[in-house]
Amino acid sequence: MSAAALSLQGVSFSYTKREVLDDVSFVLEPGEFCVLLGINGAGKTTLFSLITRLFVSRGGSIEIYGYNLQRQTRKALAQLGVVFQQPTLDLDLSLLQNLRYHCTLQGLNTAELRQRMRTVLDEIGLGERADEKVRALSGGQRRRLELVRALLHQPRLLLADEPTVGLDIHSRQAILQQVRDRCREEGIGVLWATHLVDEVEPEDRLVVLHGGKVLARGSAREIMRQTATDSVKEAFNCLTRSEDS
Repeated sequence: MSAAALSLQGVSFSYTKREVLDDVSFVLEPGEFCVLLGINGAGKTTLFSLITRLFVSRGGSIEIYGYNLQRQTRKALAQLGVVFQQPTLDLDLSLLQNLRYHCTLQGLNTAELRQRMRTVLDEIGLGERADEKVRALSGGQRRRLELVRALLHQPRLLLADEPTVGLDIHSRQAILQQVRDRCREEGIGVLWATHLVDEVEPEDRLVVLHGGKVLARGSAREIMRQTATDSVKEAFNCLTRSEDS
């Protein structure tokens, strides 16, 4: 069995006659923060839908900590925590009720996790608002709640699909720091999909996805060196211009 947090080999997918993903391959190791960088329509959300089994891949293989997603679906998905692009909190439930509901869906004992729920809310500065309805929170606070909810059952791989879209710069930075800290401290793998180049740090693992194809993979610093550029933005523009020309 592969020890990789996530391994994709030759993954392809199409809607009717339109190919959305074409031979996508890359590996994410435990403890790595990997940014999946691409413009809207690059195929990022479709790829997440395949990894979470919302869609079924028509080519290639996906493994999560060595579990083949097609043959060992339940064991593979049990390793995942997911923050989808569209918000999934129930606005008319309290913060605690949303966390309890998630635990129930995961088959976890809510009584045993009661203190952990309080603790994670304290960690993101929302402990005193635990019994308020979610609709009273700001957009950034809701996203931070979704992140701690996704990590509550202690998954080994976190998928986050454009989790900071529409948020102000301070909220985006706080959320990124929150996830990077968990990645570093707990050794979980993180696949962070975004179109925002300023969310990439030089030491991050980077996968550039464009038109359903992987144009580059490696550390952001390595990709900048390979493209003879001084920033992730310049490297991304260099790669995508070459592909489109």
